[in-house]
Amino acid sequence: MQNLMMASPLTISSLMEFAEKVHPNTEIVSVTLDNPRHRYTFADAFKRSRQLANAILALGAEAEDRIGTLVWNDYRHFELYYAVSSLGMICHTINPRLFPEQIDYIINHAEDRILFIDPLFMPLIEQLAEQLKTVEKIVVLTSPEHMPATTLDNVFCYETLLAAANDNIDWPELDENTPCSLCYTSGTTGNPKGVLYSHRSSVLHAYASAMPDVLNLSRNDVIMPIVPMFHVNAWGAPYTAAITGSKIVFPGPKMADGEVLANLINDEKVTASLGVPTIWSALINYLKASGRQVPSLERVIVGGAACPLSIMETLEDDYGVYTHAVWGMTETSPLGTVNAKLNRATLGEDTYRTLRQKAGRPIFGVEIKIVDGENNELPWDGKKFGALKIRGPWVCSAYYKLDHSNSHDDDGWFDTGDVATIDPDGNMQITDRSKDVIKSGGEWISSIDIENAAVDHPAVKEACVIGLPHPKWTERPLLLVILHEGQSLEKADMLAWFDGKIAKWWTPDDCLFVSDLAHTATGKLSKKDMRDRYKDYQFAD
Repeated sequence: MQNLMMASPLTISSLMEFAEKVHPNTEIVSVTLDNPRHRYTFADAFKRSRQLANAILALGAEAEDRIGTLVWNDYRHFELYYAVSSLGMICHTINPRLFPEQIDYIINHAEDRILFIDPLFMPLIEQLAEQLKTVEKIVVLTSPEHMPATTLDNVFCYETLLAAANDNIDWPELDENTPCSLCYTSGTTGNPKGVLYSHRSSVLHAYASAMPDVLNLSRNDVIMPIVPMFHVNAWGAPYTAAITGSKIVFPGPKMADGEVLANLINDEKVTASLGVPTIWSALINYLKASGRQVPSLERVIVGGAACPLSIMETLEDDYGVYTHAVWGMTETSPLGTVNAKLNRATLGEDTYRTLRQKAGRPIFGVEIKIVDGENNELPWDGKKFGALKIRGPWVCSAYYKLDHSNSHDDDGWFDTGDVATIDPDGNMQITDRSKDVIKSGGEWISSIDIENAAVDHPAVKEACVIGLPHPKWTERPLLLVILHEGQSLEKADMLAWFDGKIAKWWTPDDCLFVSDLAHTATGKLSKKDMRDRYKDYQFAD
Protein backbone atom coordinates (compact mmCIF):
# COMPACT_ATOMS: atom_id res chain seq x y z
CA MET A 1 0.00 0.00 0.00
CA GLN A 2 1.29 3.47 -0.91
CA ASN A 3 1.05 6.35 1.52
CA LEU A 4 -1.13 9.32 0.63
CA MET A 5 1.20 12.11 1.77
CA MET A 6 2.79 14.70 -0.47
CA ALA A 7 6.42 14.08 -1.38
CA SER A 8 7.76 17.62 -1.08
CA PRO A 9 11.56 17.48 -1.38
CA LEU A 10 13.69 18.81 1.46
CA THR A 11 15.99 21.25 -0.35
CA ILE A 12 18.03 24.35 0.43
CA SER A 13 15.84 26.34 -1.96
CA SER A 14 12.77 25.31 0.08
CA LEU A 15 14.38 26.87 3.17
CA MET A 16 15.04 30.06 1.22
CA GLU A 17 11.53 30.29 -0.20
CA PHE A 18 9.99 29.65 3.23
CA ALA A 19 12.11 32.27 4.99
CA GLU A 20 11.47 34.88 2.31
CA LYS A 21 7.70 34.44 2.66
CA VAL A 22 7.40 33.93 6.41
CA HIS A 23 10.38 35.86 7.83
CA PRO A 24 11.12 38.53 5.16
CA ASN A 25 11.96 41.29 7.63
CA THR A 26 14.28 39.30 9.87
CA GLU A 27 17.66 41.02 9.99
CA ILE A 28 21.09 39.78 9.02
CA VAL A 29 23.91 41.90 10.45
CA SER A 30 27.56 41.32 9.60
CA VAL A 31 31.06 42.72 9.86
CA THR A 32 33.06 42.86 6.62
CA LEU A 33 36.30 44.52 5.58
CA ASP A 34 34.41 47.06 3.51
CA ASN A 35 31.60 47.67 6.01
CA PRO A 36 31.99 47.47 9.81
CA ARG A 37 28.25 46.88 10.32
CA HIS A 38 26.29 45.81 7.26
CA ARG A 39 22.56 45.37 7.83
CA TYR A 40 19.75 43.99 5.69
CA THR A 41 16.90 41.46 5.76
CA PHE A 42 16.18 37.90 4.65
CA ALA A 43 14.18 39.36 1.74
CA ASP A 44 17.20 41.43 0.69
CA ALA A 45 19.54 38.45 1.07
CA PHE A 46 17.49 36.09 -1.05
CA LYS A 47 16.89 38.67 -3.76
CA ARG A 48 20.66 39.01 -4.00
CA SER A 49 21.01 35.19 -3.94
CA ARG A 50 18.88 35.07 -7.08
CA GLN A 51 21.09 37.72 -8.69
CA LEU A 52 24.14 35.75 -7.61
CA ALA A 53 22.73 32.57 -9.11
CA ASN A 54 22.30 34.27 -12.46
CA ALA A 55 25.83 35.66 -12.21
CA ILE A 56 27.21 32.16 -11.50
CA LEU A 57 25.39 30.77 -14.51
CA ALA A 58 26.79 33.63 -16.62
CA LEU A 59 30.28 32.59 -15.52
CA GLY A 60 29.65 29.22 -17.15
CA ALA A 61 29.01 27.01 -14.12
CA GLU A 62 26.79 23.95 -14.51
CA ALA A 63 24.91 21.48 -12.30
CA GLU A 64 27.13 19.45 -9.94
CA ASP A 65 30.09 21.82 -10.43
CA ARG A 66 32.03 22.44 -7.25
CA ILE A 67 32.08 26.13 -6.36
CA GLY A 68 34.76 26.94 -3.77
CA THR A 69 34.45 29.55 -1.06
CA LEU A 70 37.34 30.92 0.97
CA VAL A 71 35.37 33.42 3.03
CA TRP A 72 34.71 34.54 6.62
CA ASN A 73 31.26 34.59 8.27
CA ASP A 74 29.35 37.38 6.55
CA TYR A 75 26.27 38.16 4.50
CA ARG A 76 27.88 37.51 1.12
CA HIS A 77 28.92 34.04 2.23
CA PHE A 78 25.31 33.50 3.36
CA GLU A 79 24.14 34.42 -0.15
CA LEU A 80 26.57 31.90 -1.64
CA TYR A 81 25.27 29.13 0.63
CA TYR A 82 21.81 29.47 -0.87
CA ALA A 83 22.57 30.44 -4.48
CA VAL A 84 25.10 27.69 -5.20
CA SER A 85 23.21 24.79 -3.62
CA SER A 86 19.83 25.86 -5.02
CA LEU A 87 21.32 25.74 -8.53
CA GLY A 88 22.15 22.06 -8.07
CA MET A 89 25.83 22.90 -7.66
CA ILE A 90 28.01 22.07 -4.67
CA CYS A 91 29.10 24.80 -2.26
CA HIS A 92 32.61 23.77 -1.27
CA THR A 93 33.61 25.71 1.84
CA ILE A 94 37.40 25.83 2.35
CA ASN A 95 39.16 26.45 5.65
CA PRO A 96 41.71 29.26 5.14
CA ARG A 97 43.50 28.26 8.34
CA LEU A 98 44.77 25.08 6.76
CA PHE A 99 48.33 24.95 5.48
CA PRO A 100 48.71 26.20 1.88
CA GLU A 101 49.61 22.71 0.64
CA GLN A 102 46.38 21.37 2.20
CA ILE A 103 44.30 24.12 0.57
CA ASP A 104 46.00 23.33 -2.74
CA TYR A 105 45.19 19.63 -2.32
CA ILE A 106 41.56 20.28 -1.33
CA ILE A 107 40.78 22.63 -4.23
CA ASN A 108 42.34 20.25 -6.75
CA HIS A 109 40.74 17.16 -5.24
CA ALA A 110 37.30 18.81 -5.31
CA GLU A 111 38.01 20.14 -8.84
CA ASP A 112 36.55 23.55 -8.04
CA ARG A 113 35.78 25.54 -11.19
CA ILE A 114 35.09 28.92 -9.56
CA LEU A 115 36.56 30.31 -6.34
CA PHE A 116 34.81 32.98 -4.28
CA ILE A 117 37.32 34.56 -1.91
CA ASP A 118 37.55 37.20 0.78
CA PRO A 119 39.92 40.05 -0.23
CA LEU A 120 42.24 39.05 2.61
CA PHE A 121 42.97 35.75 0.87
CA MET A 122 44.10 37.16 -2.48
CA PRO A 123 47.83 36.81 -1.57
CA LEU A 124 47.24 33.14 -0.68
CA ILE A 125 45.47 32.43 -3.97
CA GLU A 126 48.18 34.25 -5.92
CA GLN A 127 50.72 32.00 -4.20
CA LEU A 128 48.78 28.86 -5.15
CA ALA A 129 47.43 29.94 -8.55
CA GLU A 130 49.79 27.88 -10.72
CA GLN A 131 48.90 24.69 -8.84
CA LEU A 132 45.12 25.16 -9.03
CA LYS A 133 44.54 23.22 -12.25
CA THR A 134 40.74 23.29 -12.37
CA VAL A 135 40.02 26.84 -11.19
CA GLU A 136 38.85 28.97 -14.12
CA LYS A 137 37.59 32.12 -12.42
CA ILE A 138 38.06 33.92 -9.11
CA VAL A 139 35.43 36.22 -7.59
CA VAL A 140 36.42 38.60 -4.79
CA LEU A 141 33.66 39.29 -2.26
CA THR A 142 33.82 43.08 -2.12
CA SER A 143 32.75 46.27 -3.91
CA PRO A 144 34.68 47.83 -6.84
CA GLU A 145 36.36 50.48 -4.70
CA HIS A 146 37.78 47.82 -2.35
CA MET A 147 39.04 45.38 -4.98
CA PRO A 148 42.63 44.27 -4.21
CA ALA A 149 45.28 44.66 -6.88
CA THR A 150 46.28 41.38 -8.52
CA THR A 151 48.28 40.05 -11.44
CA LEU A 152 45.93 37.09 -11.90
CA ASP A 153 43.62 36.79 -14.89
CA ASN A 154 39.89 36.10 -14.77
CA VAL A 155 39.34 37.88 -11.46
CA PHE A 156 35.91 39.41 -10.92
CA CYS A 157 34.31 41.75 -8.39
CA TYR A 158 31.35 40.23 -6.54
CA GLU A 159 29.27 43.41 -6.37
CA THR A 160 29.93 44.23 -10.04
CA LEU A 161 28.65 40.78 -11.03
CA LEU A 162 25.51 41.18 -8.93
CA ALA A 163 24.80 44.65 -10.28
CA ALA A 164 24.72 43.27 -13.82
CA ALA A 165 22.43 40.31 -12.98
CA ASN A 166 18.66 40.28 -12.62
CA ASP A 167 16.82 38.64 -9.74
CA ASN A 168 14.43 36.49 -11.75
CA ILE A 169 15.24 32.80 -11.75
CA ASP A 170 13.40 29.51 -11.82
CA TRP A 171 15.24 27.27 -9.39
CA PRO A 172 15.70 23.74 -10.74
CA GLU A 173 13.56 21.00 -9.20
CA LEU A 174 16.12 18.95 -7.33
CA ASP A 175 15.94 15.53 -5.78
CA GLU A 176 16.48 16.00 -2.06
CA ASN A 177 19.38 13.54 -2.18
CA THR A 178 21.29 15.81 -4.54
CA PRO A 179 24.63 16.93 -3.04
CA CYS A 180 24.54 20.53 -1.80
CA SER A 181 27.80 21.22 0.02
CA LEU A 182 31.26 19.81 0.60
CA CYS A 183 33.63 20.20 3.54
CA TYR A 184 37.01 18.56 4.11
CA THR A 185 38.33 17.30 7.42
CA SER A 186 41.37 19.11 8.79
CA GLY A 187 43.63 16.21 7.88
CA THR A 188 45.81 15.81 10.98
CA THR A 189 47.01 12.49 9.54
CA GLY A 190 47.17 12.00 5.78
CA ASN A 191 45.33 14.14 3.29
CA PRO A 192 42.06 15.84 4.26
CA LYS A 193 38.94 13.85 3.38
CA GLY A 194 35.83 15.33 1.78
CA VAL A 195 32.39 15.00 3.35
CA LEU A 196 29.60 15.54 0.82
CA TYR A 197 26.30 16.69 2.35
CA SER A 198 22.91 16.36 0.65
CA HIS A 199 19.97 18.75 0.63
CA ARG A 200 18.00 16.22 2.66
CA SER A 201 20.70 15.70 5.27
CA SER A 202 21.25 19.43 5.68
CA VAL A 203 17.56 20.27 6.07
CA LEU A 204 16.98 17.41 8.54
CA HIS A 205 20.01 18.55 10.53
CA ALA A 206 18.66 22.12 10.57
CA TYR A 207 15.23 20.87 11.70
CA ALA A 208 16.77 18.86 14.52
CA SER A 209 19.11 21.63 15.67
CA ALA A 210 16.20 24.03 16.25
CA MET A 211 14.59 21.75 18.88
CA PRO A 212 14.33 22.95 22.51
CA ASP A 213 16.99 20.57 23.84
CA VAL A 214 19.39 21.41 21.01
CA LEU A 215 19.91 25.06 19.94
CA ASN A 216 16.42 26.03 21.16
CA LEU A 217 15.93 28.76 18.55
CA SER A 218 12.84 30.81 17.72
CA ARG A 219 12.01 34.03 15.89
CA ASN A 220 12.61 35.84 19.21
CA ASP A 221 16.27 34.85 19.21
CA VAL A 222 19.31 36.62 17.85
CA ILE A 223 21.98 34.08 16.98
CA MET A 224 25.66 34.82 16.41
CA PRO A 225 27.49 31.92 14.73
CA ILE A 226 31.16 32.44 15.56
CA VAL A 227 31.92 28.91 14.40
CA PRO A 228 33.11 29.50 10.84
CA MET A 229 30.94 29.09 7.79
CA PHE A 230 33.98 27.55 6.11
CA HIS A 231 33.82 24.60 8.51
CA VAL A 232 30.78 22.29 8.71
CA ASN A 233 28.35 24.99 7.56
CA ALA A 234 28.70 26.97 10.82
CA TRP A 235 27.05 23.99 12.54
CA GLY A 236 24.05 24.49 10.24
CA ALA A 237 23.10 27.83 11.84
CA PRO A 238 22.47 29.69 8.52
CA TYR A 239 19.92 27.00 7.63
CA THR A 240 18.33 26.75 11.08
CA ALA A 241 17.85 30.53 11.21
CA ALA A 242 15.87 30.37 7.97
CA ILE A 243 13.51 27.83 9.56
CA THR A 244 13.03 29.69 12.84
CA GLY A 245 13.29 33.29 11.66
CA SER A 246 16.08 34.06 14.13
CA LYS A 247 18.04 37.22 13.47
CA ILE A 248 21.64 36.41 12.50
CA VAL A 249 24.78 38.34 13.45
CA PHE A 250 27.98 37.47 11.57
CA PRO A 251 31.31 38.67 13.08
CA GLY A 252 33.28 38.40 9.82
CA PRO A 253 37.06 38.33 10.33
CA LYS A 254 36.65 39.56 13.93
CA MET A 255 35.52 36.22 15.37
CA ALA A 256 38.37 36.11 17.90
CA ASP A 257 38.21 39.79 18.97
CA GLY A 258 36.65 39.98 22.43
CA GLU A 259 35.80 43.67 22.18
CA VAL A 260 34.12 43.35 18.77
CA LEU A 261 32.14 40.33 19.98
CA ALA A 262 30.99 42.18 23.11
CA ASN A 263 29.93 45.18 21.01
CA LEU A 264 27.98 42.97 18.60
CA ILE A 265 26.30 41.08 21.44
CA ASN A 266 25.21 44.27 23.19
CA ASP A 267 24.32 46.37 20.16
CA GLU A 268 22.37 43.63 18.37
CA LYS A 269 20.94 42.00 21.52
CA VAL A 270 22.40 38.57 20.76
CA THR A 271 20.71 35.83 22.81
CA ALA A 272 22.57 32.73 21.61
CA SER A 273 26.01 32.17 20.14
CA LEU A 274 28.04 29.21 18.88
CA GLY A 275 31.80 28.88 19.21
CA VAL A 276 34.82 26.89 20.35
CA PRO A 277 36.20 27.29 23.90
CA THR A 278 39.01 29.68 22.88
CA ILE A 279 36.39 32.17 21.66
CA TRP A 280 34.71 32.29 25.05
CA SER A 281 38.04 32.57 26.79
CA ALA A 282 38.82 35.65 24.66
CA LEU A 283 35.41 37.18 25.44
CA ILE A 284 35.78 36.50 29.18
CA ASN A 285 39.24 38.09 29.22
CA TYR A 286 37.89 41.21 27.54
CA LEU A 287 34.86 41.44 29.83
CA LYS A 288 37.03 41.07 32.92
CA ALA A 289 39.47 43.74 31.72
CA SER A 290 36.75 46.18 30.67
CA GLY A 291 34.24 45.55 33.44
CA ARG A 292 31.48 45.19 30.88
CA GLN A 293 28.52 42.79 30.89
CA VAL A 294 26.53 41.06 28.13
CA PRO A 295 22.98 41.15 29.52
CA SER A 296 21.15 39.94 26.40
CA LEU A 297 23.28 36.80 25.99
CA GLU A 298 21.42 33.84 27.48
CA ARG A 299 23.39 30.84 26.26
CA VAL A 300 26.42 29.74 24.31
CA ILE A 301 26.84 26.44 22.52
CA VAL A 302 30.38 25.11 22.76
CA GLY A 303 31.95 22.37 20.65
CA GLY A 304 35.06 21.56 18.69
CA ALA A 305 36.95 20.75 21.90
CA ALA A 306 36.08 19.96 25.50
CA CYS A 307 35.03 23.11 27.33
CA PRO A 308 36.88 23.69 30.61
CA LEU A 309 34.57 23.84 33.62
CA SER A 310 36.18 27.15 34.60
CA ILE A 311 34.82 28.79 31.44
CA MET A 312 31.34 27.38 32.07
CA GLU A 313 31.31 28.57 35.66
CA THR A 314 32.67 32.04 34.87
CA LEU A 315 30.09 32.59 32.13
CA GLU A 316 27.23 31.46 34.35
CA ASP A 317 28.23 32.90 37.71
CA ASP A 318 29.72 36.22 36.54
CA TYR A 319 27.68 36.97 33.41
CA GLY A 320 24.48 34.91 33.62
CA VAL A 321 25.28 32.96 30.45
CA TYR A 322 24.54 29.22 30.32
CA THR A 323 26.99 26.95 28.48
CA HIS A 324 25.79 23.97 26.46
CA ALA A 325 28.44 21.41 25.53
CA VAL A 326 27.90 19.67 22.19
CA TRP A 327 29.76 16.98 20.30
CA GLY A 328 29.99 16.33 16.60
CA MET A 329 32.31 16.05 13.62
CA THR A 330 32.62 17.16 10.01
CA GLU A 331 31.32 13.68 9.21
CA THR A 332 28.15 14.21 11.30
CA SER A 333 27.07 17.58 9.83
CA PRO A 334 28.19 18.16 12.74
CA LEU A 335 25.69 17.83 15.60
CA GLY A 336 25.59 14.41 17.27
CA THR A 337 24.95 14.99 20.98
CA VAL A 338 23.91 18.04 22.99
CA ASN A 339 23.96 18.72 26.71
CA ALA A 340 20.57 20.36 27.36
CA LYS A 341 20.09 22.85 30.18
CA LEU A 342 20.35 21.21 33.58
CA ASN A 343 18.48 22.12 36.76
CA ARG A 344 21.21 23.24 39.15
CA ALA A 345 18.98 23.46 42.23
CA THR A 346 17.47 19.99 41.77
CA LEU A 347 20.73 18.21 40.95
CA GLY A 348 22.93 19.77 43.62
CA GLU A 349 26.33 21.32 42.97
CA ASP A 350 28.46 18.17 42.66
CA THR A 351 26.17 16.35 40.24
CA TYR A 352 25.56 19.56 38.31
CA ARG A 353 29.30 20.15 37.84
CA THR A 354 29.85 16.55 36.75
CA LEU A 355 26.97 16.31 34.28
CA ARG A 356 27.46 19.64 32.52
CA GLN A 357 30.96 18.64 31.41
CA LYS A 358 29.58 15.72 29.41
CA ALA A 359 28.73 16.03 25.72
CA GLY A 360 25.08 15.24 26.38
CA ARG A 361 22.55 12.93 24.79
CA PRO A 362 22.14 12.01 21.13
CA ILE A 363 19.71 14.04 19.04
CA PHE A 364 16.78 12.15 17.57
CA GLY A 365 17.92 11.09 14.11
CA VAL A 366 21.29 9.72 15.17
CA GLU A 367 22.23 6.57 17.06
CA ILE A 368 25.40 6.11 19.07
CA LYS A 369 27.12 3.13 20.68
CA ILE A 370 30.46 2.22 22.22
CA VAL A 371 32.31 -1.01 21.41
CA ASP A 372 35.34 -2.87 22.64
CA GLY A 373 38.32 -4.00 20.57
CA GLU A 374 36.34 -6.95 19.15
CA ASN A 375 33.43 -4.66 18.13
CA ASN A 376 31.22 -5.95 20.94
CA GLU A 377 28.75 -3.33 22.13
CA LEU A 378 29.43 -2.11 25.67
CA PRO A 379 26.78 -1.20 28.27
CA TRP A 380 25.72 2.37 29.00
CA ASP A 381 26.87 2.25 32.61
CA GLY A 382 29.02 5.39 32.73
CA LYS A 383 32.08 3.25 33.49
CA LYS A 384 33.01 1.24 30.41
CA PHE A 385 35.16 3.04 27.83
CA GLY A 386 34.91 2.10 24.17
CA ALA A 387 35.24 3.23 20.59
CA LEU A 388 32.38 5.61 19.77
CA LYS A 389 30.31 4.79 16.67
CA ILE A 390 27.42 6.70 15.14
CA ARG A 391 24.91 6.44 12.32
CA GLY A 392 21.99 8.50 11.06
CA PRO A 393 20.56 10.54 8.15
CA TRP A 394 23.12 13.32 8.47
CA VAL A 395 26.14 11.07 9.05
CA CYS A 396 28.42 10.45 6.08
CA SER A 397 28.38 6.95 4.57
CA ALA A 398 31.73 7.35 2.75
CA TYR A 399 34.26 10.04 1.90
CA TYR A 400 34.17 12.00 -1.35
CA LYS A 401 35.94 10.14 -4.20
CA LEU A 402 36.86 7.25 -1.91
CA ASP A 403 35.18 3.97 -2.83
CA HIS A 404 35.21 2.65 0.70
CA SER A 405 36.26 3.74 4.15
CA ASN A 406 37.88 1.91 7.00
CA SER A 407 35.84 4.15 9.28
CA HIS A 408 32.60 2.29 8.49
CA ASP A 409 31.74 -1.25 9.57
CA ASP A 410 29.50 -3.79 7.82
CA ASP A 411 26.40 -2.52 9.64
CA GLY A 412 26.89 1.02 8.40
CA TRP A 413 28.14 2.48 11.66
CA PHE A 414 30.76 5.24 11.40
CA ASP A 415 33.79 4.90 13.69
CA THR A 416 34.35 8.41 15.02
CA GLY A 417 37.89 7.77 16.23
CA ASP A 418 36.82 8.92 19.70
CA VAL A 419 36.87 6.90 22.89
CA ALA A 420 33.83 7.54 25.07
CA THR A 421 31.65 6.41 27.92
CA ILE A 422 27.85 6.64 28.08
CA ASP A 423 25.90 6.74 31.34
CA PRO A 424 22.50 5.08 31.97
CA ASP A 425 20.68 8.32 31.09
CA GLY A 426 22.36 8.44 27.68
CA ASN A 427 24.88 11.16 28.48
CA MET A 428 28.00 10.63 26.41
CA GLN A 429 31.43 11.81 27.44
CA ILE A 430 34.48 11.79 25.19
CA THR A 431 37.46 10.52 27.11
CA ASP A 432 39.98 10.78 24.27
CA ARG A 433 40.72 10.34 20.61
CA SER A 434 41.55 6.69 19.97
CA LYS A 435 45.01 7.69 18.76
CA ASP A 436 45.58 9.90 21.82
CA VAL A 437 44.35 7.65 24.60
CA ILE A 438 47.13 6.73 27.04
CA LYS A 439 47.47 3.02 27.78
CA SER A 440 49.25 2.60 31.07
CA GLY A 441 49.72 -0.82 32.65
CA GLY A 442 46.93 -2.23 30.48
CA GLU A 443 44.43 0.46 31.55
CA TRP A 444 43.23 3.56 29.67
CA ILE A 445 43.87 7.08 30.88
CA SER A 446 41.85 10.02 29.51
CA SER A 447 44.18 12.84 28.49
CA ILE A 448 41.15 15.13 28.06
CA ASP A 449 40.04 14.72 31.68
CA ILE A 450 43.53 15.58 32.89
CA GLU A 451 43.68 18.64 30.60
CA ASN A 452 40.30 19.87 31.81
CA ALA A 453 41.40 19.56 35.42
CA ALA A 454 44.67 21.36 34.65
CA VAL A 455 43.10 24.40 32.97
CA ASP A 456 40.81 24.87 35.95
CA HIS A 457 43.92 26.04 37.84
CA PRO A 458 43.78 29.87 37.86
CA ALA A 459 47.40 30.18 36.70
CA VAL A 460 47.02 27.84 33.70
CA LYS A 461 46.15 29.24 30.28
CA GLU A 462 46.35 26.02 28.27
CA ALA A 463 47.35 22.41 28.88
CA CYS A 464 48.18 19.38 26.79
CA VAL A 465 48.64 15.80 27.96
CA ILE A 466 50.43 13.22 25.83
CA GLY A 467 51.35 9.61 26.44
CA LEU A 468 55.02 8.75 26.10
CA PRO A 469 56.87 5.42 26.43
CA HIS A 470 57.59 4.22 29.94
CA PRO A 471 59.89 1.26 30.78
CA LYS A 472 57.47 -0.24 33.31
CA TRP A 473 53.96 0.96 32.43
CA THR A 474 54.21 1.03 28.58
CA GLU A 475 52.98 4.65 28.58
CA ARG A 476 52.60 7.39 31.14
CA PRO A 477 51.11 10.90 30.83
CA LEU A 478 53.31 13.96 30.41
CA LEU A 479 51.68 17.31 31.20
CA LEU A 480 52.62 20.38 29.14
CA VAL A 481 51.41 23.71 30.48
CA ILE A 482 51.26 27.32 29.27
CA LEU A 483 50.79 29.77 32.14
CA HIS A 484 48.88 33.02 32.00
CA GLU A 485 51.11 36.05 31.52
CA GLY A 486 52.61 37.18 34.81
CA GLN A 487 51.82 33.90 36.59
CA SER A 488 54.31 31.47 38.10
CA LEU A 489 53.80 27.93 39.37
CA GLU A 490 56.01 25.19 40.74
CA LYS A 491 55.88 21.72 39.19
CA ALA A 492 55.04 20.09 42.52
CA ASP A 493 52.14 22.48 43.08
CA MET A 494 50.78 21.82 39.60
CA LEU A 495 50.83 18.05 40.11
CA ALA A 496 49.36 18.38 43.61
CA TRP A 497 46.44 20.28 42.06
CA PHE A 498 45.09 16.99 40.70
CA ASP A 499 44.57 15.43 44.14
CA GLY A 500 40.91 14.51 44.45
CA LYS A 501 40.13 15.73 40.92
CA ILE A 502 41.21 12.68 38.91
CA ALA A 503 42.17 9.09 39.72
CA LYS A 504 45.44 9.11 41.63
CA TRP A 505 47.18 6.83 39.13
CA TRP A 506 46.16 9.19 36.28
CA THR A 507 48.28 11.99 37.72
CA PRO A 508 51.02 12.85 35.19
CA ASP A 509 54.50 11.60 35.96
CA ASP A 510 55.97 14.97 35.03
CA CYS A 511 55.01 18.52 34.14
CA LEU A 512 56.83 20.85 31.76
CA PHE A 513 56.06 24.56 31.49
CA VAL A 514 56.21 25.58 27.82
CA SER A 515 55.75 28.73 25.75
CA ASP A 516 53.65 27.21 22.98
CA LEU A 517 51.64 24.14 21.97
CA ALA A 518 50.96 22.79 18.49
CA HIS A 519 47.43 23.24 17.12
CA THR A 520 45.56 22.04 14.07
CA ALA A 521 44.05 24.44 11.53
CA THR A 522 40.75 24.29 13.41
CA GLY A 523 42.37 25.29 16.70
CA LYS A 524 42.48 21.87 18.36
CA LEU A 525 45.57 20.61 20.13
CA SER A 526 47.72 18.60 17.73
CA LYS A 527 48.93 15.82 19.98
CA LYS A 528 50.58 14.04 17.09
CA ASP A 529 52.88 17.04 16.67
CA MET A 530 53.43 17.31 20.42
CA ARG A 531 54.40 13.63 20.61
CA ASP A 532 56.85 14.19 17.76
CA ARG A 533 58.25 17.23 19.54
CA TYR A 534 58.87 15.29 22.76
CA LYS A 535 59.70 11.89 21.26
CA ASP A 536 63.16 11.93 22.89
CA TYR A 537 61.80 12.78 26.35
CA GLN A 538 62.45 10.13 29.01
CA PHE A 539 60.68 9.80 32.34
CA ALA A 540 62.92 9.68 35.39
CA ASP A 541 63.37 6.23 36.91
